[in-house]
Amino acid sequence: MTSIPSPELIQKYDRPGPRYTSYPTAPEWTDALGPEQFARHLARADAVKGPLSIYVHLPFCREMCRFCGCNVVATHDRTRADAYLDVLEKEVALVARHLPNRRTFTQLHWGGGTPTFLDEKQLARCHEIITRHFEFAKDGEKAIEIDPAITRRSQIDALAEMGFNRISMGVQDFDPRVQETVGRIQGEKETADLVQAARDNGFKGVNLDLIYGLPFQTRETWKRTLERILAIHPDRMAVFGFAYVPWVKPHQRLLPEAALPRTSERVALFFDAVETFTRSGYRLIGLDHFALETDEMARAQDEGVLTRNFQGYTVRPADDTIAFGMSSISDLGGAYAQNAHRLKDWGDKVEAGILPVVKGASVNDDDVMRRHVINRVMCLLRLDLREVAAKFGPKARAEIEASMKPGLPELVSDGLVTFDGDVLRVTPVGQLLVRNVAMMFDAYLPRHAQDKKQTFSRTV
Repeated sequence: MTSIPSPELIQKYDRPGPRYTSYPTAPEWTDALGPEQFARHLARADAVKGPLSIYVHLPFCREMCRFCGCNVVATHDRTRADAYLDVLEKEVALVARHLPNRRTFTQLHWGGGTPTFLDEKQLARCHEIITRHFEFAKDGEKAIEIDPAITRRSQIDALAEMGFNRISMGVQDFDPRVQETVGRIQGEKETADLVQAARDNGFKGVNLDLIYGLPFQTRETWKRTLERILAIHPDRMAVFGFAYVPWVKPHQRLLPEAALPRTSERVALFFDAVETFTRSGYRLIGLDHFALETDEMARAQDEGVLTRNFQGYTVRPADDTIAFGMSSISDLGGAYAQNAHRLKDWGDKVEAGILPVVKGASVNDDDVMRRHVINRVMCLLRLDLREVAAKFGPKARAEIEASMKPGLPELVSDGLVTFDGDVLRVTPVGQLLVRNVAMMFDAYLPRHAQDKKQTFSRTV
């Protein structure tokens, strides 16, 4: 059971910090990695045996939710999705030519935006674009994110026919006042009905996303939402802390800042979720995911194969991810590579036959080692330095021990971690603050210490 840190600890460790869905983190990426460099990384990835993961970004939403941190296009014009698929078709063909020997994938993930902004015919076309060039491995995973407020059962039926077997639904909060404030109106019944439709169609995993820290959330209204989520009984939940970053996402300025819960209230909301879900058979995974003890995510944590990427915690069956669509991020061939953010820029590059990558980072040996270390801390809540030495050599262990030396005594004294000389363990008190623990291993973070402009969201 995760323990509640004291108010003094919360205040002490509540500071800007990365979420570590990548390492190096996005502020380290530059335009030095462009189309030519990405082509070389694709060639390197093509020489590696093993399947791929594929991510497709479908950016369209009917409305812009005021809490949203994603790259979306708000429109009611569904024909814009047809034009988008025209470009996507060309991008997939363009990238596939760089991967002549590596065309099998074990994981497909559609995110957004709202992928079910696309109607049944458009969804089928998007799927065909991928499977025309890449072959789906047996027993793989096809996952999609949806907004229950705009998704029809017929779309769930169509996705099941395409082989989709995992689905994630954004709920955020069922309280009417919160929903109206953030611009996300969604009923409990329509959510429950779609969960049932997914199960009727054989989906093996249903995830619901919640957000704590939204305007006008109180512990009383939040607890009602949590109990209603339990009644739906998803296989997993993701309970994210709201990242209020209006300097990055200007539309968040529409939210009433004075109504945002204070840090102590945010912490109470999160631990209400921990208490509610863990007493009902769910395990807290890492920082902010919950899974039934029978779910493969819980098993993956036990087996030490749980990982973390841009979709959060995942049981990723492939080492490399190729991503398609505007702003999407590939992680393969020793590099992170991000496509153009703006729809027109992405489309213009693809139409010109140019890989639409505009920035990224080539990772070196130290990055690979530290990414592994940070993933161990974030996913398993432990780090075995003997494993680091076995995997990366004794010099790597010495470097990690050197990274730990300045901050470890304080973390131990404050009860966030224990260390026996070989194994670092995050305590129940430290689990909420695990980002702070991971920051100890980030070689790039010191350069941001004097930044006047806030680079990261706060860790609590």
